[in-house]
Amino acid sequence: MLDACTAVFAAALPLEQPADATLSAFFRSHPKVGRRDRAVIADSVYAALRRRRLLERVAATQSPRRLALATWMALLGANLRELDPWLRGDEAEWLASVKREAAAPKPFEVECELPDWVIERLRARYDESALLALAKGLLQAAPLDLRVNPLKISREAVLERLAADGLRATVTPYSPEGIRLKEKPAINRHTLFLEGSIEVQDEGSQLLCHLVAPKRGEMVVDFCAGAGGKTLALGALMRSTGRLYAFDISPKRLAGLKPRLARSGLSNVHPQRIEGVNDARVKRLAGKIDRVLVDAPCSGFGTLRRNPDMKWRQTPEDVAELVEKQKSILAAAARLVKPGGRLVYATCSILEEENRGVVEDFLRSAPFTLRAVGDALEKGGIRLHMGEYLELWPHRHGTDAFFAAVLERAE
Repeated sequence: MLDACTAVFAAALPLEQPADATLSAFFRSHPKVGRRDRAVIADSVYAALRRRRLLERVAATQSPRRLALATWMALLGANLRELDPWLRGDEAEWLASVKREAAAPKPFEVECELPDWVIERLRARYDESALLALAKGLLQAAPLDLRVNPLKISREAVLERLAADGLRATVTPYSPEGIRLKEKPAINRHTLFLEGSIEVQDEGSQLLCHLVAPKRGEMVVDFCAGAGGKTLALGALMRSTGRLYAFDISPKRLAGLKPRLARSGLSNVHPQRIEGVNDARVKRLAGKIDRVLVDAPCSGFGTLRRNPDMKWRQTPEDVAELVEKQKSILAAAARLVKPGGRLVYATCSILEEENRGVVEDFLRSAPFTLRAVGDALEKGGIRLHMGEYLELWPHRHGTDAFFAAVLERAE
């Protein structure tokens, strides 16, 4: 076990590729590693990535073997007696010092477990207590949220079937289609998933679709559709009527939508790969679309509960490039919206320059008006107190961190 964990740490901690890709590659090349050991290895890697600053502080080494041992001791609660069979040389003495250091007071930056440059940007908006609360929320493991497909089944029926299978589940606090599981079973093997009655989707992501609020028979565009989680939610809200275009530049991501779409039973979705914001498929729809969702490519800092390595792989220069891309995408998507139509801009970022900064820049010249998201949510029967913008936080709402703005084109 320690040898396997050491090998994965050696591959994952240099951050040359996403952690989930590193783990998948390791498990494919080591098929004899059992399910329980796989879970321990994955938990160890994600714990180390979440608490990297603390780990490097207490371990005082870059040795993958010692970092794995320190993770078990300082982050996962193992004791010396449990680890003793694996230890050699002075490692028992060293682990005792790791335990002492882990219990000692820590600098604010270590408590936050964010890069210094991110902390500095957040300080411009939050005091230390608010910043620390946000940071600690991002350190928690995310729950498993599901979205019920109302075209196939009711939420109550899903809860009953999950309970019959011994799975503890509750309704989500805000989304009328959401269910939250206490554990993380292999839900992709469950009959409900295979028959298209449920999809895995964070509650925050579900709420973005309610901001779009598509109606039966409308023309709607999911401008950065990816593998189509929001596309499917929008299609269900439209009751499989009208036309829903799912645009993306990645054929691989759109290929992920195909089996999900088949399971969903939707007949109004039209996936289309585009070359970019100036693609002819985009231009031909100018001024014709009732509602457009732009879930823009972003730094992803709002998803650190699921992707903790992202915070160490991003740089200020990366974010600056993303902001320019976001502005370009939003401007192109806006051209599709008909007079009186709705444009929703969203990210899963916690950085102001990707959120309000992009929206405020857009509104300086575009013929759109900012509409309070609180009004849009209230019309959808969602009780969530918000002002001009949607701002969801893990420590307050139990979701990933999301930002969204509702923009309306002038008549």
